[in-house]
Amino acid sequence: MATIASAETNETTEQVRNPDFRLAPWAASYLQATPLILILGFFFILPILMIAVVSFWDYDFAGLYPDFLTMNYTETLGSWVTWKTYLNTLKFTVIVWALTVFIGFWVAYFLAFHIRRTSTQMILFLVCTVPFMTSNIIRMISWIPVLGRNGLVNSALIKAGIIPQPIEWLLYSDFAVVLAMVHLYTLFMVTPIFNTLMRIDRSLFEAARDAGASGWQILWNIVIPLAKPGIAIGSIFVVTLVMADFSTVQVMSGGQSASVALMMKNQMSLLQYPAAAANAVVLLIVVLMMVAAILRVVDIRKEL
Repeated sequence: MATIASAETNETTEQVRNPDFRLAPWAASYLQATPLILILGFFFILPILMIAVVSFWDYDFAGLYPDFLTMNYTETLGSWVTWKTYLNTLKFTVIVWALTVFIGFWVAYFLAFHIRRTSTQMILFLVCTVPFMTSNIIRMISWIPVLGRNGLVNSALIKAGIIPQPIEWLLYSDFAVVLAMVHLYTLFMVTPIFNTLMRIDRSLFEAARDAGASGWQILWNIVIPLAKPGIAIGSIFVVTLVMADFSTVQVMSGGQSASVALMMKNQMSLLQYPAAAANAVVLLIVVLMMVAAILRVVDIRKEL
């Protein structure tokens, strides 16, 4: 009897361990992805859909009225002021992107190839991140006493006898906007490029030197092609950040320059939410086109 009871117990345990109900492999994959899908859907897709819906609403000084009108888009795309604002934003984007690529590549190159010890590399990289422990506003405002009419630069140049009077365009100008943006966003270019350069096999350099290649030939034919994924990722970061920046343009230009994000901010302050939503949709499309162009030039999945 004890043997029979033991056999029945083992059979029951085996049934519990191997139940008849099993999830299909595809269902298990979907269940594992469900939390990520919910997070992306609630915090990313849903807000974009809400902005797209509001962009078709009507509005006046009294409130918003749910409707389906294309007036906001026709006013946005049909205004020469809007086109000039987009062109000005693209100008900032191209200039800041070019400068951050140049500065970011050489900083990453120095850290990756000229600093031998990993601990020293990490220390220097952390030094680069120290300014990011403060807010963007603080780092941006810190340029005002440097570039102002009575700031450090003008005072030093006047004392040295290089200029007779202060340079006015150092502050509250497009130059100040570009300088502040380069300061704010260069690290977003340095990090992915540095990560890509650290993954390059150093034996490639030795083989190239054995074949008679010079330092510049190694740079142009080995380092830069292999650094393309990092440059592309950094470019996506910088482009999206500059296109969406309004505080830097507002503060550093002294209200003399315009950007799409600043225009949207002004529209929201005037309670023109549908017009701002239409601008946001257009801006999103422009940014996605720029990102697609970057990914068209560099296929990150194949290069990594």
